[in-house]
Amino acid sequence: MAGAVRTRFAPSPTGLLHVGSALTAVANRRFADERGGVVVLRIDDTDPSRSEPGAEARILADLAWLGIAWHEGPVRQSERAASYADAAERLLASGTAERAADGAVRFREERRPTLLRADGTATYHLASVVDDAELGITHVIRGKDHLPNAELHAALARALGAEPPEYVHHGLLVGADGSKLSKRSGAVALADLRDAGIPAEAVRAYLEELGLPRGNVRYDETRLRRLAVEALAALPDEELARRAGVDRALAPALRGARDLVEARALADLVTRPPDPRATESPETVRAFRAARERAGALDEAAARALVGDLRKGGADLRALRLALTGEPRGPELWAVLLALPCDEALRRADASLIN
Repeated sequence: MAGAVRTRFAPSPTGLLHVGSALTAVANRRFADERGGVVVLRIDDTDPSRSEPGAEARILADLAWLGIAWHEGPVRQSERAASYADAAERLLASGTAERAADGAVRFREERRPTLLRADGTATYHLASVVDDAELGITHVIRGKDHLPNAELHAALARALGAEPPEYVHHGLLVGADGSKLSKRSGAVALADLRDAGIPAEAVRAYLEELGLPRGNVRYDETRLRRLAVEALAALPDEELARRAGVDRALAPALRGARDLVEARALADLVTRPPDPRATESPETVRAFRAARERAGALDEAAARALVGDLRKGGADLRALRLALTGEPRGPELWAVLLALPCDEALRRADASLIN
């Protein structure tokens, strides 16, 4: 098809944006970018009974979080009723559509699909075809669940005097058992993934990997979580701390977190004073206390060296970790020392010696 490439992403504001829809959004953006084209964001909200208040705003926020920008829109179908009514009248005048007894308008095609409901509102079929024509859409990239509509939409476009766009149908994201994605498949809405602490870069990378799958693809949460670990590891300290909502000084203690929820828990582990209890190795705590006072201000190299010297001296580092955090496991001990101000580290050490 000649001319500039123009694609569209057309979510319905009927709920949360799921990874399956996000796959379509990413596919449209990538297709357009690779061809120097344009992405139009369209909100398919012709059925007010199914639209949820605030859903459009959540969709826009999810797309922004995922880094999916658009060139034009959002174009709302609810604001284009006049265009749909005009198209229906033209189809009636040409004899390619007929009006039913209840006032609805139906296409004179084998399936006789409804184009305008009895109340005058456009159905998905008419609204989509009219919008694609008037917005100059050259490629419709969508899930293969829409494949049965392609022939009808092409016929309807031609009946309206328009050249149909090229229809590209990709495979769907499905659950592990091959069924439709649901809550049983794990966190499948972008909002769920965000709440679970999965960084947007990981979600985007996962969807980019899938590309335009020919067949259905089983949702792989394990792969997504591996990408999450990689994405967090690639963040600079300042950005990692910002995402976790903690002070930058805590960033080294967050390294190794598998998601941002875990990163916040690690930060809390370091900043929350442990419940007072007597240490099992007072000699270790005393050795640490003396070494920490001598060291003064710490950087990463000094913190690592302090821990290394204690280890060489036979210190019980598990007991020291318990004295400083109250937990036997957690961030690297040097990162804990780097995150804790000297006076706080000494206070916690003293508390374990007194009790």
